[in-house]
Amino acid sequence: MCVPKSVLCLVAFGGLISFPLEAGSKASAGLLQGRASVIDGDTLEVQGTRIRLFGIDAPESAQTCLDQAARTYRCGQRAAFALSDKVGARAVSCQPTGRDRFDRVVARCSVAGEDLQAWMVRNGHALAFRRYSKAYRPYEAEARAAKAGMWKGSFEAPWDWRRDQPRQKR
Repeated sequence: MCVPKSVLCLVAFGGLISFPLEAGSKASAGLLQGRASVIDGDTLEVQGTRIRLFGIDAPESAQTCLDQAARTYRCGQRAAFALSDKVGARAVSCQPTGRDRFDRVVARCSVAGEDLQAWMVRNGHALAFRRYSKAYRPYEAEARAAKAGMWKGSFEAPWDWRRDQPRQKR
């Protein structure tokens, strides 16, 4: 459930994390499963483990875009709400691919067998993060052609927006 006027829609749930690892192994080597909290449009948390969704980049929480009528809206917040609504109270399954520069687990995640990254990009809530993967490019082309989500109006790519923002505004 989302709290009105909150910056992010955080839904905290307990969950199960399954680490079929030997002691001392890195968390990025095992499957993570359980109920998730949505941190933003490309980050989840499963029982205290931050998970950056592999291969996509969603607008930052404070980022704004323009809709089809050139009105400003908080596309970063909308992306987080869309991911939260998609995940709901269902368990996610995340297969780690490594760690990012902030030491978050990077993983491919799904809900009920559906690829969350593909869903976010296909619905125009995130872009294919070409710097790290080409896997989601076809879904981005599909979203652009359908004018889904951010593609209805205009926006700055999240990586460009971050580059142009003072650190404290993010």
